[in-house]
Amino acid sequence: MLQIFHLDNTNCLFPASYNLSGNKIMAHTSAPFIPLVEKIKAEGKSLEGGILKVDGFINHQLDPNLLKDMSVEFVKRFAHEEITKVLTIEASGIAPAVVLGLLLNVPVVFAKKKKPSTMENMLVTEVYSFTKQRAYQVCVSSEFLCKGDKVLFVDDFLANGNAARGIIDLIDMAGASLVGMGFLIEKSFQHGGDYLREKNIHVESLAIIDSLDNCQITIRE
Repeated sequence: MLQIFHLDNTNCLFPASYNLSGNKIMAHTSAPFIPLVEKIKAEGKSLEGGILKVDGFINHQLDPNLLKDMSVEFVKRFAHEEITKVLTIEASGIAPAVVLGLLLNVPVVFAKKKKPSTMENMLVTEVYSFTKQRAYQVCVSSEFLCKGDKVLFVDDFLANGNAARGIIDLIDMAGASLVGMGFLIEKSFQHGGDYLREKNIHVESLAIIDSLDNCQITIRE
């Protein structure tokens, strides 16, 4: 079926099939996003070392309908924030960031993990990857992350929060402001979310994993 989109009077682009009427959207809920929770229960796999494998629908093969629904949910949860740019880190954050940027009608920027030879006026910080067990540099051009930007960061996972801290560094370097951070999946037992919330950052996680002990997935209900 053809999906119809329309612009509301804040220039946000919404699927017309969603009941988002009027000027005000209900925002900021801590409830789990049930379609994602059910997908993790059905298709997610827990591996040794605290790794949750969701490559069948998030970070290798993608489920476009789920991506759309998750992005609409983020729009609702951050509805009271003024957002001028969506920011993510390559690679798995790009897909949800693009859909979210489309709905918000704002540009999307992704921080690169390797400096392109063509990039000038580069902002650089270092991030430690839990999954890959190594540190790497992330960079973004100051041409695209600018002073005065109001940035919403979105990514696939929140674990120990190292990537998020690196993004905060880049935003500070640019003279931009962080309005919030959205994550598809948060692993609460690695405490990155605790750190960000203690900094009074508006954090929204659509699914929160409380434990992967004994390769069993425990999802907060």
